[in-house]
Parts: sequence; structure tokens; C-alpha cells
Amino acid sequence: MEISASMVKELRERTGAGMMDCKKALNEAGGDMEKAIDILREKGLAAASKKASRIAAEGLVTAYISDDRKCGSLVEVNCETDFVAKNNDFINFVNELAKIVAEQNPAVVTDDANSGAKALVDLKMSSGKTVKETLTELIANIGENMNIRRFVRLSVSGEGAVESYIHMGGKIGVLVQLSCNQAQTAKNQEFLALARDLGMQVAAARPDYIRRTEVPADVLEREKAIYKAQAMEEGKPEAIAEKIVVGRLEKYYKEVCLVEQIFIKDNDKTVTKLLGEVGQKLGDTLDVAAFARFEKGEGLEKRQDDFASEVMSQIQQ
Repeated sequence: MEISASMVKELRERTGAGMMDCKKALNEAGGDMEKAIDILREKGLAAASKKASRIAAEGLVTAYISDDRKCGSLVEVNCETDFVAKNNDFINFVNELAKIVAEQNPAVVTDDANSGAKALVDLKMSSGKTVKETLTELIANIGENMNIRRFVRLSVSGEGAVESYIHMGGKIGVLVQLSCNQAQTAKNQEFLALARDLGMQVAAARPDYIRRTEVPADVLEREKAIYKAQAMEEGKPEAIAEKIVVGRLEKYYKEVCLVEQIFIKDNDKTVTKLLGEVGQKLGDTLDVAAFARFEKGEGLEKRQDDFASEVMSQIQQ
């Protein structure tokens, strides 16, 4: 397979490795991007230990929390320019969309497969028009393409609450579902403040899982293989390499598991310790039941406007 410049560029952006190292890794991997990342990691050439997404598309991430805090939603809608992302009509549309997701619980954005699933675009808005009709009108009025990309909804079945954290006016959005055993705890302001702090934690520290038992077996095996290859590459004997794998795996857990992370507001305690301290103060047992994190445009390619070329083209015409 021929390795293109764009493939090398993408690999470099995702790993921080040098251009030539990226090209060699892609050649060795036969053009397989994920395999090339593993090769670079094994050789100690990749700066990141997990995938880095290119934040490119414009738009807005927003959240809605019900009055009783038993339900919350997170929605991302993309547009072409930052200018439109700040348009009041666009913002109002996204905000109402989040409320609809929380209250009407759709299953999918759009039912392209005609499976009969409850689709967000088919639900009615306060105007009486469907989401799809409203979006079509908004696109026509503003003159820019828009897309409802994704949503997530969390709801409490027992005791607890859902809280949100929105960073930088909609660049990052987080939902956290915090559970407890007593109804009065869920209404306590310290409990709700903890939920918001955990939302900030998720936004900043980007965990992938709540606890280590949730890490899939295939992910663990991949990490172990990479750590062992790194140790062998460093010239360590196999017996020593095995011990190094155990140590690096512990470090991995502390990076990707929320409850094992260092709390961003106090580096002397982990999230687990924080949950225990607040729980003891409130006379209850607290736990993170679920979380969701959206970052605006992650994984999407941004439209590139070359205004100089556009002007030259007009002049030549």
C-alpha cells in the first residue's frame, strides 16, 4: 500500500512522533493506522499513551439537567464556523434539543436503518415542528450546514443525582451520575458540589472508565504487549520486562480509570479517597455510577478556507 503524506501527517498529529518515524511505522504496518501507533509506542516513539483526537469542527456541546436532578442529557451539534456557533438561534436550538433528549428519551439521532427506533429528528419541538424541520429552516436562514452529531442521556433509578459541567462555553461537556443510599444525601449541596467537581475532573483528566474492572480484556492485552515490547526494546531481560509490565499497567489504570486518578483540586488525594471523605461527612456511601464526556468536533476534519487562493481565483476569472 502506498503511504500518502496525509497518512503520515495524521499519524504524527496522533502520536507526536517524527515524520520519518511515522512513515517507517506506516510502511511496517502496511498502512494500518492503529497498528502503526502500536509500533511507535513499542519503540518508545509515540508521545501519547492513548489515541489523540483532532479537534476540528465548530459547533456546540450543551447539557440539560431536570429540576429533580434525576435525569440529564448531553448534546453536540456541529456547524461550519465559530461565528454561527455563537448565533442565538443556533444556541437556542441546541439547548432545546438537550431538553428534548432528557424528557423524551430518543434512541438514535436519525433512524437511517428504518429499525423503528425512536429518532430525535422526528420529535416535536416547542414550535410544533419536528427537530428535522426546525434544523432545515435554521440551515436555510443562516446559510450554513449543520449536523446533530450525537447525544447521551443519564438517569437515576435509585438514589443519587446527575450533574453537568460545561467548559469554555460549550467546547467540552460532561455528565456525571453520582449515586448514594439515602434520599436526603442526593439533595445535599455538598453532594451536588462533589458531582460538579467530578464533572470538572472528567473534563480535564479524560478518563475512559470509572474503575479498572471495566477495562476490556483485549485493551489490557494490547497494553501489556506494548509495555513488554517497550521493555525488551530497552534491553531488559524478559523476567525484568514482566515486572516492568506490571508497574506500567498500574500507571495506566491511574490514568484511564476515574476513581484512581489524582483529584485535580487536591493532588494529595485520589478520586476514591475524595468519595470516601465526602461520604463519611454525609454519613453515606457515594459512588460514580456513570459519566459521559463530549469534546466539540473531536475526530472531525475542519473545513479549511484558503482565502488567498479564493481571491486569486476571482481575479483570474
